[in-house]
Amino acid sequence: MNGIHITRRQKNRLGALLRMGLNLPLVAIIILPLLYTFMMSGTPADQLYTRLFPNRMDFVSYAHVFTRTAIPRQILNSFVVAGSVTILQMITCSMAAFAFSFLRFRGRNLVFMIILATMMVPWEATIIANYLTVSGWGWLDTYHAMILPYACSAMGIFLLRQNFLTFAKELHEAAKLDGCSNWRFLVSIVIPLARPALGALGAYVFLQQWNQYLWPLLVTNSDKVRTVQIGISQLYDIDSEQIGLMMAGVVVVLVPSLSIFVVMQKQLINGLMAGAVKG
Repeated sequence: MNGIHITRRQKNRLGALLRMGLNLPLVAIIILPLLYTFMMSGTPADQLYTRLFPNRMDFVSYAHVFTRTAIPRQILNSFVVAGSVTILQMITCSMAAFAFSFLRFRGRNLVFMIILATMMVPWEATIIANYLTVSGWGWLDTYHAMILPYACSAMGIFLLRQNFLTFAKELHEAAKLDGCSNWRFLVSIVIPLARPALGALGAYVFLQQWNQYLWPLLVTNSDKVRTVQIGISQLYDIDSEQIGLMMAGVVVVLVPSLSIFVVMQKQLINGLMAGAVKG
């Protein structure tokens, strides 16, 4: 009896086409709002409410974003805050994860469980206490108030600890026999081996801090230190010309976060999965 013989290569190709067909609606759901925002940013003011698709595009709003608003300064503030928090978390979380992975001390597991328990506490439950603390220290309307409360995170410690546990314990023991200190072992051996996890942590923290809105809004009062997410909300106005300006600002703000996500996507996935097989 004659039949159709399908090779493994053809099966893989059919599977890839099927997955692509299933993913296309999801891609459309994600991409269409971005395309609409870009189109609105270039729509002339006299066509915003009269035409669904403009007959011409006018990108003067992008020039106004950089010349008539505080967005450039606020973008710089966002880079300073997000970059500083990212570096601090990579340093502090690496040291804490190293202690929980390689060092032996009484109560180690208990302390680690307490740290993990803090992940279940809603951020809104601590916001008032944090605000009163930074206010009492005189940190309102400064970079300190936006950076230092996020200098370390339980999620970062957990992520790096899970990655460090995949390293052979004999590696640390051999380094100690050769006279290598814990600091040197962390800097020279552990951190280079943990680059995927550190890259994933860095990308996640940067994107999280770049999109922060409520906390910077509470602790800042001037455009000198306010971040760009607050600046975008300040662009909102019922005036039609201002809507185009706001959409242009949204597109400008999206560029850094989308660029980081696209560039770091593979490393982000690999880093998050690096320690998933060992607890």
